[in-house]
Formats: sequence, C-alpha cells, structure tokens
Amino acid sequence: MVQIKTPEQIAKMREAGLVVAAIHAATREAAVPGATTKDLDEVARKVIAEHGAKSNFLGYGGFPATICTSVNEVVVHGIPDDKTVLKDGDIISIDAGAIVDGWHGDAAYTAFVGTGHAPELIELSRVTEESMWAGLAAMKQGNRLVDISRAIETYIRRQPKPGGGKYGIVEDYGGHGIGTEMHMDPHLLNYVERRRGKGPKLVPGFCLAIEPMVSLGTPRTEVLEDDWTVITTDGTWSSHWEHTIALTEEGPIVLTAPDCGKAKLAEHGVTVAPDPLG
Repeated sequence: MVQIKTPEQIAKMREAGLVVAAIHAATREAAVPGATTKDLDEVARKVIAEHGAKSNFLGYGGFPATICTSVNEVVVHGIPDDKTVLKDGDIISIDAGAIVDGWHGDAAYTAFVGTGHAPELIELSRVTEESMWAGLAAMKQGNRLVDISRAIETYIRRQPKPGGGKYGIVEDYGGHGIGTEMHMDPHLLNYVERRRGKGPKLVPGFCLAIEPMVSLGTPRTEVLEDDWTVITTDGTWSSHWEHTIALTEEGPIVLTAPDCGKAKLAEHGVTVAPDPLG
C-alpha cells in the first residue's frame, strides 16, 4: 500500500528534508583530502543533534553509522570508518537521512575530493544528477510510477559516454516510497522493466525518494562481507544522487532541496509548489 500524506504531514517531511540538506552542506565542506569517512559521519551527527532531529540510518537493520559514505567503486551503503582516508581525485557519494516528529527525509549526492578528476568522472556525476532531475520532473498528476523510471533511463541512455560504451544503470537498487518509514512501497526502478507494469498513478500526497545509481561500466553489483557495502562487480567507479519529493495539489516540491527544487525543475518546465514552511 502506498502511504498518502496530508499537507500537514508533508510540511513535517519538509522539516526533515531541510535537516538532510544541512547535512549535505556540512559534509560537502568536510569531504577534503586527508579526512576519514568517520570524520564525515561525526559532522553529520553534530548537524542532526543541532537540529533536534534523529538519524534514520543509525541502527537501521543494524547499520552502525549516521550516513553512508561510498567511495569510488562503492555504489551505496558504504560504512564510515577511521581507515578510509579520502585522497585527492577520489569521488564519494554521501547518503544521509533525518527524522523529525516521526517523518523522514532522505537524499544523496556525489562529491569530488580535491582536484584533478578525469573528465569521465565529472560527466558520470553530471549524468547521474541530471537523470535524477529528469525523474523528479516526471512527478506529475496523471503520470504513473513507470514514467519516472522511463525519464531517468531515457536521459542516461541519450548521454554519450566519454571513451565509448554505455553507462551502467545499477539494477539491484533504486528509489522508494518514504514517510513514516525511510523505505516504503513502492519500489522505484531506474529503468523500465516491462514485467512490472506501469505501477500506481501519481496523486497528491504521494512521496518518493528518487535515486539513480550509475557506473562507468557494469550495472551489476555485489555486497561485501560486512553485509552492507555494495560495489560494482567490475570495479568501475559510480555515482549516486537522490532527493525526496512530494506531489501536492499545487504541484511537486523537492523536500530535501533548499529551494524546493525550483531552479532545476524550471529547466524542465515544471513549477514547484509553495514551500509549506513559508
């Protein structure tokens, strides 16, 4: 069952989303050469505490940290520790979440550590982020879930990959419903799987975490012995971008974006709903 939210509940999710945005801002500044992924986790813990929120990652299924820190070939669910030291030229995807009064926010971004990144890495992150915005722009009344999947996949497939070949759209992980829990129905693929049908209609009160994960090579992944860390099977580097979005009677609103997604969705001809917090 898809959980449909009231405007008041969406406002609470906006509060949680702004905490996530604050975590992103603080960890992006801290993701420098010489920092450990545990250092970034500590930064996130402080931000959550300062906002009087709770972490929705810490303890989730036994996860031992506040954020996921996925470096280079790690696609998602990387565990912060004091042994993983960021180096000049690395890329890191940071996935963060927060709970305010029982309502969840969840978002991720890919950051470049230091300088000197290969053009193919810069393009990888750009393609992944822009595919996310294409998916967010498809969050419209009258559309179905599959329309979001199609928008994400179509954008990625149309982008030429430096050096040739195709980008790998990760198959085993995708977006999800969100609200009183971090992961809820429906599951959102980042590509169209015809056997799954069109999925539910998008109606006001529908909330999703839209999160493409793309690699420079294979779409296939494997989980390491810690039962969390997900890597590409061919060792190619990957990017992960995510935002939480709500559909309202007045249109969509990106709950984890400081400007509600206004600037980026305008590029797609989409007008966002007013910020419920004013």
